[in-house]
Amino acid sequence: MPTLASPLPTRRADLVARLNKRTVYDLAIVGGGATGLGLALDAASRGYSVVLLESDDFAKGTSSRSTKLVHGGVRYLAQGNIALVREALHERSTLLHNAPHIAQALPFVMPSYAWWEKPFYGVGLKLYDALAGSSGLGRTEFLSRRETLVSLPSVQPEGLRGGVMYWDGQFNDAKLALALARSAALQGALLINRMRVERLRYTDGQVSGVHGVDTLTGQSHEIEARCVVNATGVWVDALREQDGSTQAMVAPSQGVHMVVDKRFLPGQAALMVPKTADGRVLFAVPWLGQVILGTTDTPRDDLAPEPLAFESEIDFILQESARYLTRPPQRSDVKSIWVGLRPLVKPPQDEGDNTKALSREHTVLVSRSGLVTVTGGKWTTYRAMAEDVLQKCVASALLAPRGGARTEHLPLVGAGGGEVGGAGGPVSVPVSIGAPEGVHSYGSEQVWLAQLPGADTWLTPSLSEAMVRFAARYEYALSVEDVLARRSRLLFLDARLAAQIAPAVAVILQSETGLDPDVSGFLKLAAQYLLEV
Repeated sequence: MPTLASPLPTRRADLVARLNKRTVYDLAIVGGGATGLGLALDAASRGYSVVLLESDDFAKGTSSRSTKLVHGGVRYLAQGNIALVREALHERSTLLHNAPHIAQALPFVMPSYAWWEKPFYGVGLKLYDALAGSSGLGRTEFLSRRETLVSLPSVQPEGLRGGVMYWDGQFNDAKLALALARSAALQGALLINRMRVERLRYTDGQVSGVHGVDTLTGQSHEIEARCVVNATGVWVDALREQDGSTQAMVAPSQGVHMVVDKRFLPGQAALMVPKTADGRVLFAVPWLGQVILGTTDTPRDDLAPEPLAFESEIDFILQESARYLTRPPQRSDVKSIWVGLRPLVKPPQDEGDNTKALSREHTVLVSRSGLVTVTGGKWTTYRAMAEDVLQKCVASALLAPRGGARTEHLPLVGAGGGEVGGAGGPVSVPVSIGAPEGVHSYGSEQVWLAQLPGADTWLTPSLSEAMVRFAARYEYALSVEDVLARRSRLLFLDARLAAQIAPAVAVILQSETGLDPDVSGFLKLAAQYLLEV
């Protein structure tokens, strides 16, 4: 058996020293979310020299605030977008294979209360299976009333006629983002967080790099690159304006999610309501030992880095949950609430404020000056988005061709063990569905985690001192927020508990990095993840 390589260190001083070396990169990526990180891995694996700059922390924005689903998009199927669903189902399978320690299969149950619901949705989900083909995770099944209650013990029994069970995927979004960043680094890419791109550089009217500023030190950096990609999600229009664009590309929409105790949805299946009172989808999803309730789809005209939920959204989720759960969650039951902004692509002519009518597909544009912008899409299709971006860069003569993508069969850092069966076949995953956070999410790197100081010293049942040290040494973590929001998901699971252990995390982190871990900033942030009762 080959010896497992030690994790690649991410000491920030060393990363900045690399950035200071005068290098003309093939590709400079602005933005460290799912799209930018996936692009960095794809490009570096083909042999391009790559630098990625993130103004805050990797996955700080939308990419850590998803519904945690790796899915083809059942509602997109209902809209008739077959091509998008087929692509996403293929990418779903690829992701589960390449990151089995982070992503896994999950059964969903649609309860039926009207006579027509089970056959209507069942037929659609059978088509979902057919589109997945050999990439399917399990067969759609029609459930009797009794079988539905066994799968969803807390579902409202009054008027229940049965249900439909189908399979999709689930993942830890922030953990996947870090796996992409670290995998790209292993391929030679340079990735740095807390490095804000303030403006573009031009040579003879063509984009030739970026001007970056280290937000920790204020130091400026001039980065030269043959191709610059704007992958800043909902914020892409800011860089496009600098480049002379006058038409906004993105119409932001926000999605709100709440976390409650597992007792509100015991069992291993997720609840999916395809059409609520106002036509939106409602999920109740087991995740890391708790349950996520959501989501909303509300237009937003500002781009706050920490958007807050509207009271109407909070009421909507609680009211709709009460219609389907025998024990309705109250405001006092919410352990954490978070909001993510979605970069929905505007049509050529704005069709008003209905974000459901906007495109969920990604768009790649190249400006006259050569700035490449990519936005839209969803987590599941990050790898396909990266392929499209590089294809566009080559077609526009911004990059020399280096062959096709190599990421479809490229396991991510920590991958090892666990297999995903074909359609109707058995599904084997490395941990049980909805299991609490723990060492299993480190995959094959558990051996290195166990060797760090504090491996047996637990700050919470799911976070050890060694995990904090691992985050600082190998996962680019610099602040308490980095650790408790994204390397661990405690802020998203239990904001009060996260606030309680923040000082202890800060002590460990400061001993590792020598930097101020900003515990006071984290405590203010944690307060925003709690509902006022």
